[in-house]
Amino acid sequence: MAAGCARPCGGHEARWVLPLRPPLCLACAVETLGDGSASLVRKKHVLSRLHDALAWQALPVVQLLAPDERVCIHLIGTLFGMLHTVEDSGALDLFVEVVVRLVVELKSELYLRCILDESQKELCKASTMRGSLPTFTLLGKLADAIPGFADVLVVEHSNLVDHLLMGLTYPNEGIKAAVCYLYGKLYSSPVGTERLSTHFEERLCGLFLNTLGRAQTKELQVNCLGLLKELLKSEHFVSILMNNSKTEEESENPDFLEGENPLPLVLKKLLLTRDETLQAASSHCVAAVLVHSPSRYAPAFIHADVPEFLFECLSCNSEILIWSVYCCLLLLTEERLFFSKCHTVYGVESLVRSLQDVLPLNNVELHKQGLLLFTEILKRQPVEIKLFTNRGVCIEAIDVLMETVNCPVLEVVVEAVRAVAAFLRKDHLSSPPVPYEELQKLLEAVLRRCADLSPSQSSKMHAGDLLFSVSRSHPANRNLSRVPQRQGQFLLNTLESFRNACRLAVEFQSDPMAQENAFTAPNSKSKDTLSNFSEFLLRICDSLCIPMVMNYLERAVSPSVMEVFISTLNTLFTVVPNMRNKFSKKLASSSFIRLTLELKARFCSVQSNPALNQACSSFLFSLCLNLYSSTEKERTSSQEEQEMSELLQKGLPQFNYTVAESLLLLAETLEPFSLDPSLCSHQHCFILLLYFAYSLGDRFVPEAELFLAIRNFLLSAQDHGDCPPPYILRAALYLLAVCQDKGKALDLRSLCTIRRILDNLPDLSLVYVHCPLLLKFLLRYPELMGRFGHQVLQLWFSWGDCKQTETEEAGFSVSDQLNSADPLLPILKSNSSILLILLDLVCSSSVEVAWKVLMTLRTFLERNEDVLVCDLLRSQFLQILQQLLVESSSASLQANRNLPVLLSLLFLVQLRSKGVRELDSTDFKLLHQVSNLCGKCRPRDADLLQPSLNFLYWSLHQTTPCSQQRAVAVLLSNVSLLELLQKVLECTWLRSPPSQPAYLSPEDALLCSGWLLVASLLLYQHRYNTEVHQTLSLDLTEVLNAVIFRKKKPILLLVSIVQFLRAVLRQNFSSSLLVIVGQNTAQGAMQPQPSSLQDAALHPLAMAQVFSLVVSLQNLLVHVQLQKDLLLSQAVVACLETLVEYLYVKNQDVALHVASQPWHRFLLFTLLNGGQKSFLQPEVLRLMTLFLRYQSSNIISQKEITQILQEATEANLAELPEATSRALHLFLCQIQSSHCQVEPVQSETIQTLLECLLGQRSACVKHQDVVCLGSVAVSLSHIGD
Repeated sequence: MAAGCARPCGGHEARWVLPLRPPLCLACAVETLGDGSASLVRKKHVLSRLHDALAWQALPVVQLLAPDERVCIHLIGTLFGMLHTVEDSGALDLFVEVVVRLVVELKSELYLRCILDESQKELCKASTMRGSLPTFTLLGKLADAIPGFADVLVVEHSNLVDHLLMGLTYPNEGIKAAVCYLYGKLYSSPVGTERLSTHFEERLCGLFLNTLGRAQTKELQVNCLGLLKELLKSEHFVSILMNNSKTEEESENPDFLEGENPLPLVLKKLLLTRDETLQAASSHCVAAVLVHSPSRYAPAFIHADVPEFLFECLSCNSEILIWSVYCCLLLLTEERLFFSKCHTVYGVESLVRSLQDVLPLNNVELHKQGLLLFTEILKRQPVEIKLFTNRGVCIEAIDVLMETVNCPVLEVVVEAVRAVAAFLRKDHLSSPPVPYEELQKLLEAVLRRCADLSPSQSSKMHAGDLLFSVSRSHPANRNLSRVPQRQGQFLLNTLESFRNACRLAVEFQSDPMAQENAFTAPNSKSKDTLSNFSEFLLRICDSLCIPMVMNYLERAVSPSVMEVFISTLNTLFTVVPNMRNKFSKKLASSSFIRLTLELKARFCSVQSNPALNQACSSFLFSLCLNLYSSTEKERTSSQEEQEMSELLQKGLPQFNYTVAESLLLLAETLEPFSLDPSLCSHQHCFILLLYFAYSLGDRFVPEAELFLAIRNFLLSAQDHGDCPPPYILRAALYLLAVCQDKGKALDLRSLCTIRRILDNLPDLSLVYVHCPLLLKFLLRYPELMGRFGHQVLQLWFSWGDCKQTETEEAGFSVSDQLNSADPLLPILKSNSSILLILLDLVCSSSVEVAWKVLMTLRTFLERNEDVLVCDLLRSQFLQILQQLLVESSSASLQANRNLPVLLSLLFLVQLRSKGVRELDSTDFKLLHQVSNLCGKCRPRDADLLQPSLNFLYWSLHQTTPCSQQRAVAVLLSNVSLLELLQKVLECTWLRSPPSQPAYLSPEDALLCSGWLLVASLLLYQHRYNTEVHQTLSLDLTEVLNAVIFRKKKPILLLVSIVQFLRAVLRQNFSSSLLVIVGQNTAQGAMQPQPSSLQDAALHPLAMAQVFSLVVSLQNLLVHVQLQKDLLLSQAVVACLETLVEYLYVKNQDVALHVASQPWHRFLLFTLLNGGQKSFLQPEVLRLMTLFLRYQSSNIISQKEITQILQEATEANLAELPEATSRALHLFLCQIQSSHCQVEPVQSETIQTLLECLLGQRSACVKHQDVVCLGSVAVSLSHIGD
C-alpha cells in the first residue's frame, strides 16, 4: 500500500492517518521502512514525510506511537539498523535527524538505553572504524538534543568512551570530527567532567592536542575548538593542557616550546588562518585559558608570539573576532612580559586603527571593550619602553579619543575619558614635536562634555559657601546616592585627565626638546608650544574646570573627587610659574582657603582620607607661600620664608578643625596649653590662613568673634612671655585692624600689650601691612599713634606705588585697600597733629614719598575748608624754608629733591584761599623767603622756579590793594629775582618751537609764569609808583615777532606774551621797570627806520609793525574760534583794545584808520559763522564795543546793534557767563555814551538791560580768580580785564 494514501488501506484504521498534505499513514510508513524489498528512494521519501510529521505534527505522532512500546522500539531499531546499511550520506543525515526527533518527542529513557545498547553492540562488531561514523554522529546529536543523555552515557555505558579514543586515532577527519563533537558534549556535563577527568589526563589530552594540531578540515577544527572550550572551563583541565608541570625557568625559555605541540602554538596556528570563525574561536580559547590565571599562562602565549597575531586579527571586519581579540589582549596586559617583549609597541597602531574602524558600528560593548584595552595598555606600558614611536600614530590616537569623547553614549564617553587620563603621560608624548594643539582640543572636549552632562548651576556661590551649604543642610544631602553615581565617576575621571595634563606640562618644563616645535619654519612663531599649552590649562581651569566642580558641590561632596581637584589646583601653581601669584590670589579671593579647611574638617578628622588630607595640606602650603611671595615683595627674607614654610609644612596636616573649634583654640589661655608646641603651631597656622583669606576678601569667620580671639591670643602670648615671630604678629595686627569696626574698642591693657610687642621689634616694617584699615587702626588710638604714627605714615606712603601696581597687574577685583588715600583724609580732619607728621615726611623722605604726601594734602585741602589748617601749614612751611635757606647753599638747594614739592604744596595752600584776603606777617615772610630762593636759582631749575613764581604771582593778585602795594615793593627790591626774570624772558627767543603746539612742557610753563609775573609787576609798579632797584630790558622786535610769527607756540605762552605786550602798551612804553632796546638796530622790512611822520608819532612802534600786529591778532581770534579757547580770545581782544587806544593817544588818524579797516567786518562774520552763530559772545561784543568807540560805521551798523539788543532781550541774562555779561554791559554803555542814533524804544531797552546786568553783577557769586592751568598760575581777571 502506498505510504502517502489518502484513505485507510491495508486494514489500517483511519486514526493512523496524519493530517498532512498529502495525508500520511503512519502505520504504512513504519511498514515501508521495515520492508527490506522497498527501494532506498522510497524509504527516503517516507522518511522525509515522517520528518515533516515530527516537525509539524509531533503530537499526533507521539499519541499514536507512545502507547505501544513495541512499535516504538521496532521503529527505532529499524532506523538504527538502516544507519549502518545505507551508504548515502544524505539519507544517513536524514535517518539521524528522524531518530533524534523521535526520541526527543517520545521522552522515555527506555529508548535512550535501547539506542545506547545498540550503539555499543554496533561499535563492538564494527569491522572498520569508518562504519562507526553514523553511531558517533547519532550519539553526538542525541547528546546535543537531550540534556541528560551525556550523563547516562558516561555513567551506564562508560565503555563507549574507549571506542571514542579509537576514533581519534583513525585517519579520517570526519570520524575525528564526530568524536570530538561527542567529547565536547560529554565534557559539557558536570557529571561527565568529573567521571572523565582521569580519562582526559591519562589518555585523551595528548591525543586531542595532536588531533587539533594536525586538523585540516574546518569541521574537525571547529569541533576540536568546541571540545577545547568545554575543557577550558575547568581549571584542572587548563592546567593539564598548558602542561603546568613545567618549571618557571622552562616557561620563561621560548626554546622549550619548540619540538612540541602545546596549546599556544596550536592556537597560534589557527590564528594564522584567514577564516574569521576559526580565528574568533581560537581567540576565545586563549581568553578562556588566561581568565583562570594570566600570570601563570600568559608567558606561554607571549613566548609563542600569540599577541602579535592577535593584533593582526584586528584588521578584520568581524565584530565577534574583534571582541574576542580585545578580551585576549586585555587579559595579556596583566602580564609584564607582554610589554617587555614590545608586543604593545608592535600592535598599538593596529589597535588604534581598529578603534577607528569600529566606532561607526552600532556596538556599544565593542567600543567600551576596545577603549578599556587601550586604557590598560596606556596605563601599564613601562616608562622605559616608548609606546608611540611614530608621531602619526599618536595623532591618530588623539583623534580616536576625541571621537569617543564626543560619542552620544555616556558609557563609551566614560571609558574614553579614562583612556585620555592614561594617555596623558610624558613617555607617551615625548616624541618631538609634542602635539600641544591637538592635546588642547582633546582636553577642552573632555571638560566641555563633562560640563554638558552636569546640571546647570542654580546660584552663584563661593567655593566655601557651596561646601558649607552641603555640610550644614539636611543629613540626607550627605548621601552621595542622591547624585547619580555614574556622573560622579565621570567627573572623577575627567579631573584625573586634567590633572595628568597639568603634570605633563610640569614634566615637559625640564625637557628642552618639548619646549616648542623644533620643526617650526625660520622667522615664524609657532602656536604649538609648551608655553601656550600651559596658559591654556590655566585658562580652561578657570573657565570650565572650577565652575564644573563648584556646580557638583551644590549637590554632593565626594572625597575622591575633591582630592583629585585640590591636587590639580596645587599642580597648576607650577604649570605657569609667572602666573602663579595671580592664580593664587584669585583662588584665595574665591574662598578656596575656606573650602579646603571645610574639607579637612569634614573628611580628614581622626586620620581618615589621608590622600585628601595630604592634597589639601599641600594646596594650602603652596597657596600661602605664593601669596606671601606676591604680597610681601618688599620685605621677603629667605629666613622668614623658611620659618613660615616649616611651620605650615608641619602644622597643616594635623590642622583638621572646624572654624568654631579653631576660634576656641585661638583664644585658649590656660597655662598648660601655652607650653604645648602643637597648640602654638596650630594657632599660628590658623592665623596665617585667616590673614591670607581676609587680605583677599574672604571673611569667612565672624569678625567680632575673630577680633576677640586675636586679642586674647596676643594677651596670652604676652602674659606667658611668648613672642610670636614677626609674620604672625603682622597677620594678627592685620586681622585686628580688619575686624576693629565690628569689635569693641581695645582697653588700656590690650593697647599696652600691643605697644610692648611693637616696641620689642627692631623695625615696625616687619609687621606692617599696606592696608588702610591697619593705618586707621594705628592712628585711631593716641597710645599707638604717638609712638608709631611717624613710622606707619612713612611706610604707608613708601609702599603705595608698589602695591597699587601689583594689584592692577593681578587683574583680580580683590579690594580697593591698596590704591586709595581716602582713609587718611577723615583722620587728618579730626587730628591736625598728623599734618605736622606729614610735613615732616615731605622734608625727610624721598621725593616719591613727598609727592604722595603732597597729593594727599592736596585732596585734603580741596575737600576741607579749614582756614586754621592752612594757617598751620603756612607757618610750618615758613619754618622749613627758613631752615633750608640758612643751612643750604645755592647748589644744595638746587639738588634738594623735596624742595620743589614743598613749594608746590605752599602754592596749593595759597590757591586754597578762594577770596581776596589781607596778607599777614607769615605771608610776607614767605614772600620774602620764596623771592630770595628764586634769586638763587637758574632758569633751568624749572622744578623749583615754577611753584615759586606761581606763589609770587598769587601774592600779587589774590590780595587787597594795601597788601598788593607792599608785595610789589618786596619783589622789586629783590635784585636777584629781577635778574632771574630777565634771564627767563630771554629764554623765549633761544628756545626752539615745540613739535606739538598744544603740549606745554615744563620749560614753556616756566616762560608763561615769567611773562605773566613781569606783566603784573609792570602793572602794579606803575599803579603804585613803586621804587625800582633793577630794570628789565627787552627787545621790542623780538616780543612783536613772538606774537606775529607764532611758530607753534603753546596757547598759554601766547596768552602770557600778549598780556605782557598789553601791559607795555598801556604804559606807552615808558615804564621805569622796563627798558625797550633794539628798535634802532633792527633790520628787515618789519622794523624800518622812523622815516615818516607816522612812524615818529607811533615811536617805538612803526606803522608796518602795527598792521602786522593787528593782522596777527585777527588771525589768533580765528584760531581761537576753531580751538574754543576763551582765555586766549580774552587776551587777544584786550590787547587789540589796548593797541587801538595806544594808537589813538599817539595819532588819532592812524587809530581811526586801523579801527575802520574793512577786514574787521570779515573778522566779525567769521566769528559769527562759528559754532554759536550768536552776537552774545564775549569776543564779538568787545569788538563791537571797540568799533563803536572809534565810530567805525563801516564795520558795525544800526542793523547789528538792533540784532544784538533783540538777542539780549530774548536771552536769560542770569544764565549768561560772567565774561559775556561784562562784555554786554560795556557794549550797552558804549551805545549810550557814543550817542548812536537809536529809537526811543531801544533806549528804554538798553536802560532796562543795564539795570538787569547791574543787579546780576551785584548778586553773582565771586569765583576763584587765580587758577592753575597745567602747572601755571593764571589770574582770570588779569587776563580778561
